[in-house]
Amino acid sequence: MNREAVLHNPVSNYAFPLSYEKFKVRLRAGKGDLDRVTLVIGNKYLWRTRKEFPMEVEGSDQLFDYYSYVYQVDDPRVAYYFLLEKGDEQWLYGDSGFAKPDQVNLEEDESSAFVNFQFPFINPIDIHKKPSWVNSAVFYQIFPERFCNGNPKLSPENVAPWGTKPDRQVFMGGDLPGITQKLPYLEDLGVNALYLTPIFEATSNHKYDTVDYTRIDPHFGDETDLVELINQAHKRGIRVILDGVFNHCGGGFRQFQDVAEHGEDSPFRDWFYIREFPVSFDPLNFDSFGDTPYVPRHPSLKALPEEQLRTACMPKWNTENPQVKEYLLGAVAKWTRMGIDGWRLDVATEVDSHFWREFRETVRGINPDALIIGEFWRNSEAWLRGDQYDGVMNYGVQRAAVEYFAKSAITPLRFQEILTENLMRYSDAANDSMLNLLDSHDTARFLTVSGGDTARLRNAAAFLFTFVGMPCTYYGTEIGMTGENDPDCRKAFDWDPAHWDVELRDYYKKLMSLRKTRKALQEGSVKLCSQGEVFVMERRLEGELLVTAINNTDHPLSCALSGNAVRDLLNDKVFEGIQNTTVVEIPPFSAMILEEIN
Repeated sequence: MNREAVLHNPVSNYAFPLSYEKFKVRLRAGKGDLDRVTLVIGNKYLWRTRKEFPMEVEGSDQLFDYYSYVYQVDDPRVAYYFLLEKGDEQWLYGDSGFAKPDQVNLEEDESSAFVNFQFPFINPIDIHKKPSWVNSAVFYQIFPERFCNGNPKLSPENVAPWGTKPDRQVFMGGDLPGITQKLPYLEDLGVNALYLTPIFEATSNHKYDTVDYTRIDPHFGDETDLVELINQAHKRGIRVILDGVFNHCGGGFRQFQDVAEHGEDSPFRDWFYIREFPVSFDPLNFDSFGDTPYVPRHPSLKALPEEQLRTACMPKWNTENPQVKEYLLGAVAKWTRMGIDGWRLDVATEVDSHFWREFRETVRGINPDALIIGEFWRNSEAWLRGDQYDGVMNYGVQRAAVEYFAKSAITPLRFQEILTENLMRYSDAANDSMLNLLDSHDTARFLTVSGGDTARLRNAAAFLFTFVGMPCTYYGTEIGMTGENDPDCRKAFDWDPAHWDVELRDYYKKLMSLRKTRKALQEGSVKLCSQGEVFVMERRLEGELLVTAINNTDHPLSCALSGNAVRDLLNDKVFEGIQNTTVVEIPPFSAMILEEIN
């Protein structure tokens, strides 16, 4: 037995309450190493009432199997250990490590030789409570400056013609009234949640350099325009979440300008991470987004004179400062009370966790059903325990999807392994709350990476809308928009239907409809069970089973499924089988979402 591979941690992604009545336990073991795993669990004060439950493999990656069991709790005080079996070899595994069954008194909850794991108490406040609507959410990300110009009077003086090649300085005049005007389009597409990149006053076209957190950028409109957007969206069953940039502000922020001018005499000197005075911009001697202290200017800033460089930088907030917290959380409260449905948080990893806990208390105190999403590009387990964020932008899955679907750089099995690795990092509530995406304002568009191959995009989209978590479409992907990395991925939306890939848009409409109407895709368990070159994923909820089967090759493939007949929900095609087995032929670069016909 490969005991070195065995791992469990209580009060973690390996042991967490699903509710006050249900408790999920996971165990990691070497891949294919164990014959059986038994969970022995009971009340820590009434140990002799313990029970045994066989655990099943929830998923596997390159190195490990992950066993799990959902325990129906009869008391919130839980103690447990694992019985591991391989052939005739048996080991007990608990908080004190490994022991042979004949070496300990199993009638006692602990002894000098062996100590059980414990989940001390399931406190309701500690349960990760995701918003009630995340499982049915179908998100659409909008870069407001490039979506629609609804009120030309709001546009800046230097506005470029709509559709101009984007760069970091050009403005095209997109605004909040434009989004409101296009709500019928979004409703028809099937969207029921919007994620807007920043809309607060800033100097750039992207608005990640905020200069006033309490004011809508005048090029986008005003508070009346935001309220109108929220109200009209809600009437159509569409929620709205905003982008909050609380790691840094823009260099033009009044308090930072005061520090730059007055140095140590500024009352705001501790609002930022200034290493020494006076403030220097070349090299920087303060923490700023994208730069570390004491480095030369970024190449893109080399040509800027000093006065412009002062506003081009993005100084990092000292969120430990009580005045900073009061200012930022005050703004958060203002916009949350206005009726938004949640926040996406920029550069969330670099902000202290104490701030995020207060942020969550502020937001949920106003709207208990608000969604909180962090921008994370790596493992975010420590932030997803229900006291900070609900989920994150799922870039781990996004990268894997691009490698598999757009590039064919990995096999279905390796893709499946990466998905399992990601799922096992987090609780079920966190996985349900992940914002799953194929591209965004920070990445090249999927169609550009795939060389314009829409069949590959359709395959990726079929996966996206049937996987665990909230599917998110970046504006224009559904009509075939392309673009390299920033700024090219931020092109203006082309509102001429003659230029759209109508078949692609119809495909997205069908996927969005399935996601919103089939409970198994919203709440069902997930099983990754690829067959050779075919990626296969099962979503099961009670009596409903839906199977996503994807052929991402240039030749036809077959896939065997249980049942005497199955129907492809994407094209209504029926496949007949015999003896409770149906073989489905999948054409090159195509996907099917299959259900058994009773």
